[in-house]
Order: sequence, then C-alpha cells, then structure tokens
Amino acid sequence: MLKKTEQLQMNFSQSSSLYNILIPKDNFWRRLNESVDFGFVREDIQKNYSEDMGRPAESPELMLKFLLLKTQRKLSDRDLIDRVRYDMEMKYFLGYQPEDTEFINPSLLSKFRSLRLKDNSLLDLMIRKTVQIALEKGVISDHEAVIMDSTHSNAMYQHVSPREELIHRAKELRKSVYAVDPAMHDRMPAKKESTGLLEDEMEYCRELSQLISEDQRFTNFAGIQESLHYLEEGIEDCDREIEFSRDHDAKVGHKTADTSFFGYKTHIAMTPERVITAAVITTGEKHDGKQLQELTKKTEEAGITIDAIIGDGAYSEKDNIEYTAEKDIKLASKLSECVLHGVRKENGFEFNKDAGMYVCPAGHMAIRKAKQGSVRDSSGNDSRVETYYFDAEKCRHCPLKEGCYKEGSKTKTYSVKIKSDTHIAQMDYMETEEFQELYSHRYKIEAKNAEIKNIYDYGNAKASGITGMTLQGACTLFLTNLKRIDELEREKEANASR
Repeated sequence: MLKKTEQLQMNFSQSSSLYNILIPKDNFWRRLNESVDFGFVREDIQKNYSEDMGRPAESPELMLKFLLLKTQRKLSDRDLIDRVRYDMEMKYFLGYQPEDTEFINPSLLSKFRSLRLKDNSLLDLMIRKTVQIALEKGVISDHEAVIMDSTHSNAMYQHVSPREELIHRAKELRKSVYAVDPAMHDRMPAKKESTGLLEDEMEYCRELSQLISEDQRFTNFAGIQESLHYLEEGIEDCDREIEFSRDHDAKVGHKTADTSFFGYKTHIAMTPERVITAAVITTGEKHDGKQLQELTKKTEEAGITIDAIIGDGAYSEKDNIEYTAEKDIKLASKLSECVLHGVRKENGFEFNKDAGMYVCPAGHMAIRKAKQGSVRDSSGNDSRVETYYFDAEKCRHCPLKEGCYKEGSKTKTYSVKIKSDTHIAQMDYMETEEFQELYSHRYKIEAKNAEIKNIYDYGNAKASGITGMTLQGACTLFLTNLKRIDELEREKEANASR
C-alpha cells in the first residue's frame, strides 16, 4: 500500500543545520534536490501498488533516489544502505537527518525494481522530466537540431554460467583478503575437485563467506566487505534459481565486420548542448536507422520541435529521407551506397553500418561483397547492384534456411539495387554549407556515449532482461542529463555575472 502524499513529512531536527555547513550550496546532489521535484514518479508507478492492501510502502520518491545513488556507485544494495549511515551527502539527498541510523531494508530495493517498475514507461518519463527542467532553466531551446546514434551494452550474463560467476566473485574476495593479510593463503577452505557442478562451487563459496565474515579483523576493510557481500548476493541468486547463463532478451549485434557483442543497444537523440531528449532500448541486433522515427516522436512529446536531425549513414535510409521531408526536418546524414533502398522488410536482412555488411535473419554476417551492373544499361537505366556473399557452410546447417538457402548450393548471396537517383536531392544537400555545419556537431554524441560508459559503466548491463536494461538506462540517462543541465546552468550564471 502506497502512502498518500500528505503522509510524507520531513522530520526536522536541531542538527539539520549541519547540512548547511557540511554540504556546499554548489554540491551537485544538493542542487539536484533543490531543482527536481521527484514526485513526478509517483503518478506513473502508483498503479503498481495496492490502494488498500498491505502495510504502507516506502515512498517511490525515496526509492528512486536510492537507485540514482546506486547508479553512481558500484555497490551492492546492502553496501549502499551501509554507506548512507556515514555519508552526509547521501543522507542529505535522501532526506534523512544527520543523526538518523535507521534506513530501509536492502531487500526493498530489489522488490522496488522487480515489482514496482514493471513496465518501460519510466525511461520516457524520466527523460521528459529532464527536458522539461532544461527548458524551464533556459539552457536549451524548444526548437533544436538533434543528434542521433546508438551505444551498445553487453548482457550481464552473456557467456557466464552460474558456477563461473561464483568462481569469479570468490576470486575477487580472496584477492582483497590477501592484500590485507597474505597469511590467509593457508587458512582458506580447500577448493572442491573440479566436478563442474554448481552445487559444489556454492558449498565452497559458503565456506569462504563464513570464514571471512567471522574474522573480525576484516570488518573495517570496505573493499573486503563489498567483495564479501557481492559473493553472498551471487549465492542468494543461485538459491533463487536466477539464470546467470542466459539472458533471453539479449541478442548478438555487430560493431565491425570482425567484432560482435551480446546484449542491447540504447538509441539516443540529443541536442547540440548534449542534453538527451529521447532514448529507445532494443536488443543488440536492431538497426540504428529504424529508430529515427520513434526517437523523433519521443523528442517532440518531450516538448522539442525538431529543426534538423544529425546522424551517420545508418539514418540515411529512403524511408527516413521521405519521413523527414514530410515533416520539413533537415536530415544531415551522409548517404551510403549500401543503404537499403525500397521495401524488403519481409526477408529480415538488415544492413550493419559499422561493419559495412548485411546480416541475415539468423544473425550471420556476409563475408564479402561485390558490385555488379552499370550506371546506364542498354535501356538507359541504372542496373547497378551490390551483392553480398554469405558462408554457405553456415547456411547448410541454419535452422532458418527454408525459403532462404537452396539445398546443395555452393553460394548464398543477397543483392541490393543501388538507386542513387532516389537520393539526388539528398546528395545535393550534402554539398551545402548548411549540411557541413550541422554534421560538424555529430562528434558530440560519440563523446556522450563515451561519458555514460566510462562514468556510469553503461557498457555492461547490471541486470538480466530488457526490462532491467531499460531501468538502468532510465537512471543513467536521467542522472547524466541532470549533471549536464547543472553544468549549463552554472555556465549561464557565470556569463550573467560578468
């Protein structure tokens, strides 16, 4: 049962004035508290609470703040709550008093993620909120060019069995212990014979966990305690039969012709001021260009009128050119001869712009390509096609070969007609100064992708499934947007004071 808004009261104490001394006015978390009303999340998720059943739940505003802090720090739920006890910055942000020692049970965070955030609307809600704040503060305009691109995240358990994950976590715990007391080598529990059984590894990990947790010397070493709690969470996950080895939603995507990843893509639209206006999270094999229309729609719903879209060659598909022309939006996207022209959606082949190759419905990438035909054939028509060759050996054993691969054939090809005449207007536009000026901003989204990966570890999923990835994306993009808005506001204030 969710508490009513009027039931949520801030308890003030005489010691609360300490925050004015301990937390500077320019502290990011303090500025965040002052500029964002987190009540916006309540209306969206209150449908996931019972109106009159159960005991009063912790406020969704508080739980969301905990998730934002967890996004910033690589901590288990238990260690996050422990950190709040002595971190005044975190206490202030969460609304606790300096002397408070009683906080939420760590298990509530897991329940909040799995039971209260069931749908994927939170991603759009949180991004729209940040765009609204940016517009109110005047750091972006309601008429903007937007830059589009995608960034990939590896699935949490992409190639790791439960046993392998426990082995890794146990190893990290031993390393942290040896760094404090090398003599512990001789006291560690004996490793089980290599039976390959998960149960044997779980038994060893329990023995290791018990040994370290009972040794009072390690109680005050944060690194050891965090590794210990991380291992204990892994054991609990196995007890609850959570699957480490498979992520049913994750799919194989390709970054280049030689490299692939197993996970998800986050497709982003961003203003030149580097404020994200929309995001779409898909499985890894999805094509970047196919998300342009949805990103455009979400950006407009956030209150931004799009004047131009900037993107790499993946966004120069015929459908996108026609779509932007209809909406009177300039498209600063360089054409590629390999972009799919025409409609062949039913066959499932999609072009991977990073590798410059097509990928078949089964996820196999072409191994080479060749051009055929001429610019003007005997009839005066452009008959050029680009033919992509696939590994016939893979096709012979492919479960999707029916209707795609002819049994006994030594080759499998896929041809795309190059209709350069369809893009004459876009080719002419590419030669203009306006196009060059717009396209010069594209590098900014590459920097944004690097930022969210390096600072927030967004290159790796923190949970299994696309719902977990969407929640991670919502918190990460919300936080990075608010930090950018704070930077822009500081710059604006500095310029005004000159």
